[in-house]
Amino acid sequence: MADNEPTVLIIGAGTFGMSTAYHLSKQYQDPSRITVIDRWDIDSPLQNKHAAAIDTNRIIRTDYESHVYCNLANEALHFWFWSIAVQGHFHKTGWIVLDLADGGFGDAVRKTFKERGGDYTRCVAPEELERFAVLKGIKPKDFGIGYYNPEAGWCDAESATTSFTKVALGVGVKRVTGEVQELILDSECSRLAGVRLLDGRVLKADKIVLAAGAWTSVLLSPIEDALRIQEEDRIERQITAVGRLSAYYALSEQETQCMIDSKLPVIVIGGEVDIIPPSQPNRTLKINDLRTEVVSTITTSSGHRITVPSHRHQSDVPEKLKRQSTKVMQDAMPEWTKGRMPHRWRICYDAVTPTEDWLMCRHPHSQLSNLYIAVGGSFHSYKFLPVAGKYMCNVLNGHSNGEEKDRAWKWKSGHELQRREGKEFGDNARKSVRKDLREYEDGVSAKL
Repeated sequence: MADNEPTVLIIGAGTFGMSTAYHLSKQYQDPSRITVIDRWDIDSPLQNKHAAAIDTNRIIRTDYESHVYCNLANEALHFWFWSIAVQGHFHKTGWIVLDLADGGFGDAVRKTFKERGGDYTRCVAPEELERFAVLKGIKPKDFGIGYYNPEAGWCDAESATTSFTKVALGVGVKRVTGEVQELILDSECSRLAGVRLLDGRVLKADKIVLAAGAWTSVLLSPIEDALRIQEEDRIERQITAVGRLSAYYALSEQETQCMIDSKLPVIVIGGEVDIIPPSQPNRTLKINDLRTEVVSTITTSSGHRITVPSHRHQSDVPEKLKRQSTKVMQDAMPEWTKGRMPHRWRICYDAVTPTEDWLMCRHPHSQLSNLYIAVGGSFHSYKFLPVAGKYMCNVLNGHSNGEEKDRAWKWKSGHELQRREGKEFGDNARKSVRKDLREYEDGVSAKL
């Protein structure tokens, strides 16, 4: 009976939130019992949407050292090609990864491919990349042999997320536009009752899924205070809200076509930058700075320190930070960047876990037993939009995703959090030092 299906409220309409709503709707007789809430209207302009899942483009690839994520990415790739929910948004340009001379990501990925039964990549010498205008002037001696994967590429993340959302809404899932002010407990403080929005509306459900990405700590902190949850058991120990810079270079129609005709793939340069090629509709070359990461730390009214996305608009990047990031890009792309300036910048925030695994589990506190967490994109998870929710549905239904995935995605102990690993570019943890955004601007300590 549909009346027996638990109502589910999903906070956040990004990668994990919409994927969960989509897959859960396939299990429900009455998908209207599923509600997704997000701050941004689905038709809002791109620049107004502060969300990791909404951007000009995102990289789609299967290249992981981890077998778990390599398998998941291959599963997702099938959807990118064939599912009506996201079909047509993926551009299969291939990608080239050029490691530094002492790097090992490429070798590790190709080893995983071979262990899975097939390696369809080929070696690329650093000198070969100078045939692309964007990489004129690179120093081949700084790099080892790279590799090219023809199956990778990029997608228009804004249009793909919108398309995926509309498919879920089309079968009956509800979507509410509004900003969550607080999570609310029931009258006995025994479980979550729902959420209160800034405009005063209250939404209630049997199960709550928190898929708010980098905004997770700021939403959970007041409930953690109310329940007197100790520092070591708070969500801030599991995830950090991290900002990463992207620069967008406007191109002419001719420049864009030249890059398309040269078959420019996605290119990753030695942990410094990744370069995403343009299309004629967007005429934009996007460069992600992989080295510069920032945090914005605030002190809550209870004295706890948490990381949150800055209140600054995502395109309002401090000049000092722009200069630092510009140097990273100029060092990686010395000729092409000479005399050019981005037409816009963006700080994209995501929830990063110590191991760069997802956090996909029920909250361990007994009074939050109907709260489920689906975060931890760690800047590498948009590609999983078509499939991540399938596994979150298992969590919601109390089913295992298998020992390996359950272990990777669980709420981790203090000992397990001591591990520092990587998934985005191999098993090595991120080497960048995360400075607080305030170090790049004038300001005072923030309080919640």
